[in-house]
Amino acid sequence: ALCSRPMNEPLDAGDAPDSPEQAPRPRRKGIYALPNAITLSALFASFYAIVMAMNGRFDTACIAIFAAAVLDSLDGRVARMTNTQSAFGEQMDSLADMVSFGAAPALIVYQWALHDMGKLGWIPAFVYIAGAALRLARFNVNIGVVDKRFFQGLPSPAAAALVMGLIWVVDDAGVKGASRIDWTAWSAFGVTLYAGLSMVTNAPFYSFKVFGGRRTVPFVVLVAIMLVIAVVALDPPRVLFALFCAYGVSGYAVYAYRKVKGRPTSVIATSTDEPDEIGLHR
Repeated sequence: ALCSRPMNEPLDAGDAPDSPEQAPRPRRKGIYALPNAITLSALFASFYAIVMAMNGRFDTACIAIFAAAVLDSLDGRVARMTNTQSAFGEQMDSLADMVSFGAAPALIVYQWALHDMGKLGWIPAFVYIAGAALRLARFNVNIGVVDKRFFQGLPSPAAAALVMGLIWVVDDAGVKGASRIDWTAWSAFGVTLYAGLSMVTNAPFYSFKVFGGRRTVPFVVLVAIMLVIAVVALDPPRVLFALFCAYGVSGYAVYAYRKVKGRPTSVIATSTDEPDEIGLHR
């Protein structure tokens, strides 16, 4: 027969069912190697771009930033395809983006054309890096409420491509010492300022996420992609710069079209009732 413990007898520490010693420890989450390795590769590409700009090799710096953009587009897709998403990976990707498409382009364009302007040259470089930080922070908090077909504001990789594309085109044309030529310095001033401010606007820029999903596309789409690759191969600096210039104004064109047609211009799919978050969603 089982003996029951008297009612007034206290339980031993080892008998307590909720004892801290017996409670199972929470399992530590590991870090997935593949997507984070791609993110680190993008981070290295941006670091390499800064070093090349310090050595006056601006064409190589531009190529490195474009390589970082390609790698940035892969890490999230690889994580989803291999089911290796993690909170660590999301934070790592966001921090790497701030370096690759925020700090690096601002430093490179300042070194290339803005430093001879004195403190006036600080303005577009700081507006750009601050715009990148604000855009990434807003993206992180709005990720669940933004229409997935569009980005709210110019995405930071496209902004970086716009600035780097200008540098690559001018450098490829044989213009050296851009900071001492008025038209190149002021062109860099205007493009950098435009890219920085465009990142914090509410203009809807198409995300092209339909190509990364599981939806099928017509065969003609693949033919178009093939033709675009062929055209880019003919003259990468000018073609890429032209493509990103067109994309850089497309959001404002969509905004104006929706405004004229009386359609909603916001890309926020779901409103929030939190008063403190209203400014983030409009």
